[in-house]
Amino acid sequence: MSFSGFIVQLLNGLASASSLFLVAAGLSLIFGVTRIVNFAHGSFFMVGIYVAYTLVEKLGTGLGFWPALVLSALAVGVLGALIEVVLLRRIYKAPELFQLLATFALVLVIKDAVLWLWGPDELLGPRAPGLSGSVTILGRQFPSYDLFLIVVGPVVLGLVWMLLTRTRFGTLVRAATQDREMVSALGVNQAWLFTAVFALGAMLAGLGGALQLPREPATLEMDLNTIGAAFVVVVVGGMGSIPGAYAAALLIAEIKAICIWLGVVDVFGLSVSFSKLTLVVDFLVMAVVLVWRPWGLFGRPQAPSRYVGMQEEPLRRPSRGYLVAAAVFGLVLAAVPFFTADSPYTSVLMIDLMIAALFATSLHFIMGPAGMHSFGHAAYFGLGAYGAALLVRASGMPMELALILAPLVAAVGAFVYGWFAVRLSGVYLAMLTLAFAQITWAITYQWDSFTGGSNGLTGVWPAAWLSDKRVYYWLTLALVALGVLWLRRVLFSPFGYALRAGRDSALRADAIGIDVKRMQWAAFVIAGLAAGLAGALFAFSKGSISPESLSVGKSVDGLVMVLLGGIQTLAGPVVGAVTFTWLHDTVARNTDYWRAMLGGIILLLVLLFPQGIAGFCKQLFDRRRGAKHPGSLEEVKA
Repeated sequence: MSFSGFIVQLLNGLASASSLFLVAAGLSLIFGVTRIVNFAHGSFFMVGIYVAYTLVEKLGTGLGFWPALVLSALAVGVLGALIEVVLLRRIYKAPELFQLLATFALVLVIKDAVLWLWGPDELLGPRAPGLSGSVTILGRQFPSYDLFLIVVGPVVLGLVWMLLTRTRFGTLVRAATQDREMVSALGVNQAWLFTAVFALGAMLAGLGGALQLPREPATLEMDLNTIGAAFVVVVVGGMGSIPGAYAAALLIAEIKAICIWLGVVDVFGLSVSFSKLTLVVDFLVMAVVLVWRPWGLFGRPQAPSRYVGMQEEPLRRPSRGYLVAAAVFGLVLAAVPFFTADSPYTSVLMIDLMIAALFATSLHFIMGPAGMHSFGHAAYFGLGAYGAALLVRASGMPMELALILAPLVAAVGAFVYGWFAVRLSGVYLAMLTLAFAQITWAITYQWDSFTGGSNGLTGVWPAAWLSDKRVYYWLTLALVALGVLWLRRVLFSPFGYALRAGRDSALRADAIGIDVKRMQWAAFVIAGLAAGLAGALFAFSKGSISPESLSVGKSVDGLVMVLLGGIQTLAGPVVGAVTFTWLHDTVARNTDYWRAMLGGIILLLVLLFPQGIAGFCKQLFDRRRGAKHPGSLEEVKA
């Protein structure tokens, strides 16, 4: 650790901050005006670097290099405008979570489009003409191009600030950020304002990607890696604040640079690798900021939107016909192994479907009735899976006992994380849950001696009497059914009614003596317990476990399942989990471009059934019942 090395690392941090700011600024603009949490924003960054690679090849690596970068950004801006006009404009009045589902589907479509156009190989662009060398700073070499990037960030910040404060367009954007419905009421063409903002945000992300061409190769993993970092920057800086995005990007990039400079340090006789913290330091910063200042460093509390989406209907106990149909369905599931003896894969797939159903139902428990959006629910699934694996491997505990205790490990994690999470709401609560999940993933990924690190743990098999897949299938069916029924039972208990009261009106619930935060905290623990059971069943069904079970992708899968089935129906998560898992398996086995096909199917379902598949079926059933018994339906509505 030298002073010169410290200065060079700080300069590296400044260069990284500029690139990160460009992506985060676009994401912040889009969210501030449209209120869409744009999961596809990282895809715009990825497309920017790929388009820049192609244009540099066409225009040449000399004078054509710089126009290629600008044209790449413009091309991504046009792509963003087309996506907004063709797709997002149709779903602005849908619930925000369904907008998130649509943008996630776009991630899948764009990723496979890039795969088809450019192939799976990494593409490294040429050095920037005129900036291909390096300069000497305190006796160390520093790339000239990184000095250029250090300047780009403040310049773009200044240009965007002038656009927002010195032009009529900027005035409208700032007004829409505060109250977009009022802007529309004043006669402003809200649709084209949204299109322009979305195109500008996409263009900034595309420029950020294009500028990375000489620094790093273009890969298909850039989209999700970038969007995670961009979300952190936007939330830390304050949603909708451009200066906040730059300050947050600077803060996080410099902390990462300092961690790299510190390397491995002995602290009280223990070797601490600060360089490994770079995987999670941004999420640690976000967690600290959100707990200390829930609206971010430069943010303000969001103005409530007048678009409240679909009205929440009260939950009703199942009718006798529904119970009979559920019992018959359970008997059919129990008989499946007898009819699929010649197809062992069917039993494996059915086990996966049931585990996914329990995982999705546990997420729906806190998202629907409790009204708390979680982007990190995979943490509890993974804690349950690792808890089961470690109890069996490290202590030699019988599998049966490990299956009982592993969900408690997840419940403890939910107990700790939920204490912080319930103090926030909306997207800030969701991002804090994501931060906790990423912290858990990073610890699991790097603790080689205990969790197996990136290799995970193997040899986690069920007991001898469960070695037959059919017997394990019946055990999974019984435990999943008990878990789903238990969660449903809780919702119709006094606790469940109090939980929904806090969701619908926290002030009224508090006025009648309900401790809303404590109820929500308890809901986190209950959901974590159920998700932990799903994780433990998953670990024993596969015989191994890896950090992927705690990754962002697993949490996103859970969100997709809940939203695809319908968040306002109790059957929704089960329907969504079965549909998504079956589609994922079927499409992936039949085409190399399964992501695009799966994303297209999800987009189609979002446009056709914005209330979810189960929600649509329920709506259809209610209409038919209303047509047959109009008087009774009017009485129910009254």
